[in-house]
Amino acid sequence: MLRAAGIGHGDEVIVPAYGNAEVAEAVVLAGAMPVFADIEQSTFCLDADAVAAAMTARTAAVIVVHRFGNQADVGRMRDVGRRHGVLVLEQGELDAPYDELAQRRAHAAYLSGRLSGVVTPDGGAAHSYQQYVVRVPGNGRPDRDAFARAVRAKGVDCRVPVKIPVHRMPEFRRDVALPETERAADETLALPVDASLSRRDLQRVVSACNALGGLLQPAF
Repeated sequence: MLRAAGIGHGDEVIVPAYGNAEVAEAVVLAGAMPVFADIEQSTFCLDADAVAAAMTARTAAVIVVHRFGNQADVGRMRDVGRRHGVLVLEQGELDAPYDELAQRRAHAAYLSGRLSGVVTPDGGAAHSYQQYVVRVPGNGRPDRDAFARAVRAKGVDCRVPVKIPVHRMPEFRRDVALPETERAADETLALPVDASLSRRDLQRVVSACNALGGLLQPAF
């Protein structure tokens, strides 16, 4: 899409650093320079204000990535794009069959209504819960990683969705302040929400997490 739009050498493309490196790699393959902007706390998607602040005379495009089933505010992002005369592209996620989507949403509602000690997703009607991502409060990554190990020891599968933000990877390292991106990488944990889970599976997730959550205190 970048090449088809004539974007290449000398151009800058604003992308999120919270996620995998594929989007930044695509920008480089097109001959352009990836520029990283911060994300929204609630959606983990690019923040429109941060994108506007990252604009320069060389900015040619913005790539908006929908994350974990959260929908980025594409309408607001397109408003920013029109004001600055840049292209806004989207990278979406594969849609699940309706029955699977409904089951994931039901599982997410069950978890959100019963989990304590973690910050549950700020879900909405459009959230498809490709992943059920919580925040583990405390003092950052050490607490989150200890929490994850303890939950796994109780037989609950979980994983860190983004271990290293792209702007901290050696090949894309930038000296840029992205506080929400850094905080999300330190605090987030994906818990199981697959449509195939049973009620007993979900109860195990709640029990394992709630037994640990009270041990962690938010950092001030």
